[in-house]
Order: sequence, then C-alpha cells, then structure tokens
Amino acid sequence: MTITTDAVDTAAVSGDETAKRPRTKTTPGGVDPALVSQLVTQAREQGLQLSGEGGLLQQLTKIVLESALDGEITDHLGYDKHDTAGANSGNSRNGSRSKTVLTDVGPVQIDVPRDRAGSFEPAIVRKRQRRLSGVEDLVLSLSAKGLTTGEISAHLAEVYGAQVSRQTISTITDKVMDGMAEWQNRPLDPVYPVVFLDAINVKIRDGKVANRPIYVALAVTADGTRDILGLWAGDGGEGAKFWLQICTELKNRGVDDVLMAVCDGLTGLPEAIGQVWPRTVVQTCVVHLLRNSFRYAARQHWDAIAKALKPVYTAPTEAAATERFLEFAEAWGGRYPAIVKLWENAWAEFVPFLAFDAEIRRIICSTNAIESVNARIRRAVRARGHFPHEQAALKCVYLAVMSLDPTGQGRKRWATRWKSALNAFDITFDGRLSAGRK
Repeated sequence: MTITTDAVDTAAVSGDETAKRPRTKTTPGGVDPALVSQLVTQAREQGLQLSGEGGLLQQLTKIVLESALDGEITDHLGYDKHDTAGANSGNSRNGSRSKTVLTDVGPVQIDVPRDRAGSFEPAIVRKRQRRLSGVEDLVLSLSAKGLTTGEISAHLAEVYGAQVSRQTISTITDKVMDGMAEWQNRPLDPVYPVVFLDAINVKIRDGKVANRPIYVALAVTADGTRDILGLWAGDGGEGAKFWLQICTELKNRGVDDVLMAVCDGLTGLPEAIGQVWPRTVVQTCVVHLLRNSFRYAARQHWDAIAKALKPVYTAPTEAAATERFLEFAEAWGGRYPAIVKLWENAWAEFVPFLAFDAEIRRIICSTNAIESVNARIRRAVRARGHFPHEQAALKCVYLAVMSLDPTGQGRKRWATRWKSALNAFDITFDGRLSAGRK
C-alpha cells in the first residue's frame, strides 16, 4: 500500500492565503501537525497500521531516507534530476540499487541512487551500512542489561521482525571496546575529595570456569558528581599488589591528590594507597567490617554482636568509640577473640570518619556509593552466567557502567547529596580541595 501526500492542502503556505487562514501550529522540529494528522487519517482509511511490517512508520522512513539520498546526490553532482545543466558535465545519475537497512521501526527497503563515475558516497546511509545508529544503540542498551547475543537476536525478531544474526550483534557490541580503551586512558582531575575502591567477582571460562575480580574505582569530583575512573580485570584474588598498580595508573593519568580513599579493609591496601598518595586518609568501610565480624561468630549471635558494635561506629568522638569498643571486647572477647583482633587491626582506618558530623559520616563510612554501581554490574553479569574470556566480561561491565544514568537525574542527586560534605572537606583538608578546582 502506498502513502500519497497529494491530498494535502498546500494553499496555506501561498502568499494570499496566509493572511486569511489561521496560523498552523508546528512542533519544535518544524513538522506541521496538520500534515502528520492527515497522513495518519489517510493511513487509517486505507487500513494501514501505524507500526509493524509495511506500516506507516516504515513507509515514512523509506520516503525520508530516499528523499535525503536524492538531496545528497544532487549536491554531489551539482544539478537537479532531469536538469539540462547536467549535459556533458562529466558525471550523471546512473539509476539506483536496492538495499535493506535495519531501523528503529524494523527493516526498510530503500533505493540508493548511483552516479556513473562511482564517486558518490552517501552519508545518511553509507555504503555497506545495513543498520542505522538507533538500532546499534538498541543492541548496546539490551547488552548492557545482560542479554546474550541470542536473546537480543530473538528480541529484534519478535518485536521488530528483523533477522539479525548473533555474529552481527557481537560485531556491534565489539565496537564499544575502542571507546572503552579511550575512556580507560582519558586524563583525570588533579584532585578528588573521595575515591571508592572495590572489586566484584565474575565467572570467566579460561580452561575451566573460575571467579575473577573486576576492579572498580569510583570518585566523587570536586563539584560533587560521580566519576568512574576505570575498570580493570584481575588475574586472581583481590590483592593489594594489584591495587597498587591501579593507583599508580590513576596518578599517571593526572590524579595528584586524593583526600580520602574508602575501601573494604583489604590487608595491605592502605599501605598501597599511601605509597602513591602519602597524604590520603584511608577509611575502612564499616559495613565490610561488620560483615567480616559475623564470619567469626555463630549465626545465633549475629544480632547481639551487631547491637553491641553499633555504639562503637555511632560514637560522637574517637575517644567515645574507644570506650565502647573496650566494653564490646570485655563482653565478647572471650567467646570471639578473632572479632576483637579484626577491629584492633583495622582501627587506624576505621576512625577517620568520626571526625565529621553525622550527615557526612553516612556517605563516607562505607562503600555504599560504589555498591549501587556494583549492584547494576552484578545484575548484568548474573544474566550472562559466565564469560568466554576476560574481554567479554569487561565489555559487559563497561556497557552496564555506561548505562547507569541515562536521564542525568542521578548526577543532580549526587551533586545535592555531596554539597555539605564538600564544604566540610574544604575546611578539614586545608584548601587542598579548592586547589583542585583551579
């Protein structure tokens, strides 16, 4: 079924009639709503569906693409179709060739004009291009949510009626690796008030399926926004030696100073951070400290231990926290000495947050800021099960990270949440943060 626009009244744009007719309201893009409404009405009268194969949207997409291509070849040749100016010009139109491109509304067959010299290079639908960018964005979005290539192929076939092979989908997603390499090596800010360091485990099939860590560094910028500094795939357990390499890389990319680093209490990590940034205050995540404490206790004592430890990490001062901890050690040290030793070993990295007020404590005493990122990553990773190799795992994690805040609202919430904390950081750290804003 063919959509025609002959019935559309164009008198409204003529000189005499413009003054007599009321002005037609147009959309911000300059599209006449009356024309659109008439096309939709005409399609309904002819029994043409809006979407689906052969629907109005597909036919309009075909018309728009072919019109744009006709405009491109006219610009390329320098004269309109059938214009005598093209005689003996040295190049002319040479018919067209059909090709099917995958668009947001499904597969659309279009006629691409050709020239005799073969020098015409269309821009809107390039030579050998079979997908418009919107389709690639859709594939990347679905991949970021953890769908496999087979699931994406089935989804495109079911919803859009498009047959896209798993290899094609893999080729589309592989393109992000070039962007990831550039992103991973981009220059960074000279100063960050807080950097959160953590790692998540993914299953990689390298001979046999085994857990491998993916290291994540998330920073709060001097303006209060979130910035994921990078992703790294480790080759074994989460180790301080690998974190030292990461911190050194971050410094080489421009990070001269970090006011506070929040981590999970990994042995040797504070020393690794101090070796790269000697003035950085290392804060052990209280949540991780509590979880590690429960590992040494029987399940029936978890609630009692949590209740006994709460006065320690909610104490108003370091001195008060010390008193509460001594009370805890007296009550539980005989039964669980390993818990007492755990807290004693982590005490120097546990107490820094106690120097701030309650509002600031809540956002620097744990790695919750990065845990929300990790939750999104785990969701995508869990849907995939395991990965054939390290690059496939990094690609999935990178896509998940890049789709974290599509609306930009999260960025605004972060800036609001960190405003008071950054003011306190300016005072506490003697202007080091202000120096990073210059």
